[in-house]
Amino acid sequence: MTATDVRPSSDAEATAAAVAAAIRTVDANIATFGDRYPADTTDANRYPLRPPTAGQPEGGNVGWTTSFWPGQLWLAHDLTGDDRHLRAALSHVGSFADRVDRGIDLDTHDLGFLYTLSCVTPARRTGDPRARGAALAAADHLMTRVLEPAGIIQAWGDLNDPRQRGRTIIDSLMNTPLLFWASQTTGDDRYAAAARRHTEQLRQHILRPDGTTFHTFYWDPDSGVPLRGETEQGHADNSCWARGQAWGIYGFSLNHRHIGDPALLAAAMTCADRFLAHLPEDHVAYWDLEFGDGSGQERDSSAAAIAVCGLHELADSLTDPASADRYRTAAAEILRSLIERYSTGGHSASNALILHGVYDKPKDVGVDEGTLWGDYFYLEALTRATIPGWASPW
Repeated sequence: MTATDVRPSSDAEATAAAVAAAIRTVDANIATFGDRYPADTTDANRYPLRPPTAGQPEGGNVGWTTSFWPGQLWLAHDLTGDDRHLRAALSHVGSFADRVDRGIDLDTHDLGFLYTLSCVTPARRTGDPRARGAALAAADHLMTRVLEPAGIIQAWGDLNDPRQRGRTIIDSLMNTPLLFWASQTTGDDRYAAAARRHTEQLRQHILRPDGTTFHTFYWDPDSGVPLRGETEQGHADNSCWARGQAWGIYGFSLNHRHIGDPALLAAAMTCADRFLAHLPEDHVAYWDLEFGDGSGQERDSSAAAIAVCGLHELADSLTDPASADRYRTAAAEILRSLIERYSTGGHSASNALILHGVYDKPKDVGVDEGTLWGDYFYLEALTRATIPGWASPW
């Protein structure tokens, strides 16, 4: 399934057509899901409602990906200015406030993903006091996951779980913006200080000398000594999980924007150069950069969408026009391929925006399916390409 059978005459036309198709799908999903939540991934290319779990009903606000649905609604409002998208986006604030108030499924660093898109955005744009309070409560809860003396934010699970204790993952670079916002909002630097220290630890240890990244890394929780890198969703501990490398491009760039440390900008460039060097002919990465054309492995369109956004964020931070143009050109090539070969084009056969993503290949979860985060970052990539100077939620 592709967006078009005939390529439009220009990238601008293709982008405009892709935006229109994406908005049609978002509108249909408003009617289907409303203030409930789709599953993490499609099943045979269609999102069902999120299954009941953790004492919550079908379509309940559980898991790390639910905010990518209201995140799409805020992007749709940016692209259209239509109040129906604003109303739909705001309808999720109550669910996220309730989630943090009742302590539902909060044992994760992904509180940054969850509350930046669902609550920080409406707090900024509309002054919604309930959204502001929920986002600050989530930031406070995220701070309980900071492990001293390592100074890292534990990724998953109960803080006393021996399998998870001392572990962080590269995705965490996208969760720190919640802490930077909390410091800006309250004037209390302890949130930002924790984010700065965590980011520096990842720069030093999760980024490998060859420019690739570990998916996960462990520190001794008592001494703070760095221990080892592993993978959870990549091909092998010493391979390079494509989505993780894309998180590195975007995450180091974002943290550079908040912190201003040139070493973080250099880390983002390192991640970007390695990612781009391992792209196949159609510019959309296989699920692990270990694989290339002819491998018989699946692509991860979500890694490609994240990388497009990260490359734009990186380019915006560079003072050298040639380097910035190189990354913007690479982003445009990847986005063009996503539009032409991976987007659903608003066809009713799928309620996703893009297909051919991979959630967790080693566990055979969400392989060659649409992904909720892939859809969000694809729509963010389209928004970046459509609205000059777009105000990032991160």
